[in-house]
Amino acid sequence: MVEQFVGTWKMTSSENFDELMKAFGMGASQQQMANQNRPKFTLSMDDQGMISMKSLNIFGTPEIQFKLNEPFVQKTINNKETKTVITLENGKLIQKHSGDGGDFIIEREISDGQLIARSKRGNVEAVRTFEKEA
Repeated sequence: MVEQFVGTWKMTSSENFDELMKAFGMGASQQQMANQNRPKFTLSMDDQGMISMKSLNIFGTPEIQFKLNEPFVQKTINNKETKTVITLENGKLIQKHSGDGGDFIIEREISDGQLIARSKRGNVEAVRTFEKEA
């Protein structure tokens, strides 16, 4: 049920994000800037099932629009084009990227009223927690 993800979410905690940035080949200054930032995540859905996700962060405000289970091309934070597909499995939004830059997965779920985003690249996992804005 995608509706539970709809809204604007503000990050409240971040674990191991610098290690994830290293896995993408980001430099120390970019890692430091990313760790100081408290991004917002916004998800909306229209009547035709088109979903829009925005992540307001230091790298800009990337927005993707998609339908569940339909592959599309997306640029990652390290500016690589990837084939992306987003599915809804067991109440989790699962975003899978594959391409030249390697595979990358983001699993988002709602737990105790918070949005938990687990980002995985290889054996590196970062966890970011968000609270819904009123």
